Amino acid sequence: MRFKTDLKNIRTFSKLAAALNSLEKIAWIRLDDDTVRFTVIPEVGSQVWASLSADLIFDNYQLQSNEPANTINLELPLAPLQRALRSAINSHNANLRLTKKDGAPMLSMVIHTMTKDSGGPNPAAPHSRPAADDDDNDPFNDPSPFPTEPLELQMKREREKIITQDIPVRVLHPDTVETIMQPKVREPDVHIQLPPLLQLKAISDRFTKLALTTASPSSSSHNNIVTKDPKLELSANMHGSLRLRLRTDTLDITSVWDGLENPELDPSQLAMPLEEHPSTVFREAGRDKWATVRVDGKDWSRVLSVGRLEGRVIACFSDEHALILYVYVPHSSGGVGGGVGGMEDVVTYYVSSFSS
Repeated sequence: MRFKTDLKNIRTFSKLAAALNSLEKIAWIRLDDDTVRFTVIPEVGSQVWASLSADLIFDNYQLQSNEPANTINLELPLAPLQRALRSAINSHNANLRLTKKDGAPMLSMVIHTMTKDSGGPNPAAPHSRPAADDDDNDPFNDPSPFPTEPLELQMKREREKIITQDIPVRVLHPDTVETIMQPKVREPDVHIQLPPLLQLKAISDRFTKLALTTASPSSSSHNNIVTKDPKLELSANMHGSLRLRLRTDTLDITSVWDGLENPELDPSQLAMPLEEHPSTVFREAGRDKWATVRVDGKDWSRVLSVGRLEGRVIACFSDEHALILYVYVPHSSGGVGGGVGGMEDVVTYYVSSFSS
């Protein structure tokens, strides 16, 4: 079994690790010849299934195992991975390999950075000769044609600094992961491109905070549960509108976004004719036909932290049933700039939702 690679787009990789770490501390990583998959399944809350092309974050990718497509399954803690990637952001080279230390499997990240050292101040003082009577006629006795200067020893010198970060992992047997299945949900009633997630997160966090700070101490035990874990109501229609609502005993506030895009579906990817698709039914029903789900305010805030990836996000609503977010991560060169050739990978969030 062998895994070794150089890292690229480290900033994007670091942002993804941070977003996953906000939901759960452990991730399952599945490596094969072409794809890197990250799966996060917390005991309570939203799930993440990220499928990335290996060449988005890896370069000079070497993978070998006895499984089909050289598949390797690893379980690793996300916090050490995030710290290591943060250390590598400004490096000129970083690589990652699967190794063993004291018999325990490790992902070892070796980071090469350049640092500048400065020598201590040690200027050489000009040398002056004592005057001598017999030097009066010496043409070289006059220092003015060749003025002396101090020797500058404070030159900045660059040197390479090598940092090694070890991340403990567990190598999982294929039989262990066979039972881990991606959730299946029905066809969505509404699909809509969300506004910038950091903006949506700021308003959602404000609503959640309001629910917590306005909780009435005389509320019933049921309502106390609601205010300790406030639920936000999310709704969308097929006419470009998204609605965020908070309803408690003392509050009923709403924020609405209009003019959003409802992306066109590709008929070749559908299991039914487009005219029979639920989203077509919702579109024809007009602006007042909303698909609604309810989410835990704190869990929703953690989900929205994926906004740091700065990709477009499509939300798929199954009315009173499920909410799925598709976060599209553009390929970029060196982690800076726009996508290359329009290529994108996707991170899928199955958002934990509740019935009314």
